Amino acid sequence: MGEKGEMGRQDFGAFIQKLILPPPSDSPQLPLHALTFAVKDIFDIKGYVTGFGNPDWARTHEAAMSTSPAVLAILGGGATCVGKTVMDEMAYSMDGENKHYGTPTNPSAPDRIPGGSSSGSAVAVSAKLVDFSLGTDTGASVRVPAAFCGIFGFRPSHAVVSTSGVIPMAQSFDTVGWFARDPVILNRVGHVLLPIPDVDPVPPSHIIIADDCFQLLSIPSDRVAQVLIKSVEKLFGSEIVNHTNLGDYVSDKVPSLKYFMANCGENQEFAVPSLMALSSAFVLLQRYEFKKNHGEWVTTVKPDLGPGISERVWDALRVTDENIDICGTARTEHHAALSALLEDYGVLAIPTVPGPPPKLLTEAFMLETFSARGLSLLAIAGMSGFCQVTIPLGMYDNLPVAVSLLAKHGKDRFLLNLVQTLYGTLKEQVDIAEKSST
Repeated sequence: MGEKGEMGRQDFGAFIQKLILPPPSDSPQLPLHALTFAVKDIFDIKGYVTGFGNPDWARTHEAAMSTSPAVLAILGGGATCVGKTVMDEMAYSMDGENKHYGTPTNPSAPDRIPGGSSSGSAVAVSAKLVDFSLGTDTGASVRVPAAFCGIFGFRPSHAVVSTSGVIPMAQSFDTVGWFARDPVILNRVGHVLLPIPDVDPVPPSHIIIADDCFQLLSIPSDRVAQVLIKSVEKLFGSEIVNHTNLGDYVSDKVPSLKYFMANCGENQEFAVPSLMALSSAFVLLQRYEFKKNHGEWVTTVKPDLGPGISERVWDALRVTDENIDICGTARTEHHAALSALLEDYGVLAIPTVPGPPPKLLTEAFMLETFSARGLSLLAIAGMSGFCQVTIPLGMYDNLPVAVSLLAKHGKDRFLLNLVQTLYGTLKEQVDIAEKSST
């Protein structure tokens, strides 16, 4: 870690530790042959301490005895690991700022936060330091940094990719995700990590545009939704595009959320009440599981935690098991509701985040407000266990723009194939949109 100071500028502060792990075979036939990747410092690598974003964690834990199966699979696919990346402490933030190891510089917007908690992994890809990288996504930790850094980020269906050898945050939401700059490499990594048979590209049966979610955007929703709609219509025809008010649908089909609605004021600006309620249930479950995993370590070691993270961690430690059952019911209902909405080959389109990345050193309460708004969108996949991909849509006002597509649990290959099919047309539409806005 002593290299960190000298490396910081040339590597955008993305790495906490440089290392070289070569693949066991150099065969050109391997799907990831000659590609490089980086790994979030939450994955075990044999012989190295897994740091979990915090020096007190690193100090109180031994070197890993074995390497995470996900990392081994990528090495087996022919790629070379070049280092471990900076992450938010204990994976408990979507901001990307780390007071101990420094905040990785967002290559797409250097005065803005990179997003977390897989901050360094996203920055390493965005800065072209590696071809792709591994992160984890519990609440947002791949999708948000991908959106903020202008790259692709994939959160797979829950429990499809092994999280063995990865420090747990909240197991019933934890996923191993990945970043890439183009959809072909994103898909190739999926071929290696997803234990799902190869499938030929299948056209989507319907694409649902969640109009109320796009209305939450702080940039013109046309710059996001219309770009996607025009691309889909050009490739698949306008008849597959459906519009819906997702908040009303969720409110109707997930009755358990009524319990949480009281705290999600109907007239809140920038909020869809039922989706805020969904995120409240998510937060409660996440806190409960985090406390079970790490409460004893936190209370014993009393680690030095950065602003925002410290409050979140201690809030989690105060949580009780009251209302946990109703959260579980809401999750079951939400999964069933989205399954009925999408069926086998439907796709749901939403904004990944409600707006551009906030500025560095934004006050904590403002970041919390942004995060709460974001979580109402991000909990849609989290609470259903569905797969979600973040797709970059160029820049608006010199800041990165993104959209997300969700597919049914287990339809990961279908979703990755769709992104690869769609992206050329999407880029054309982005170019047209960018020209018309200048």
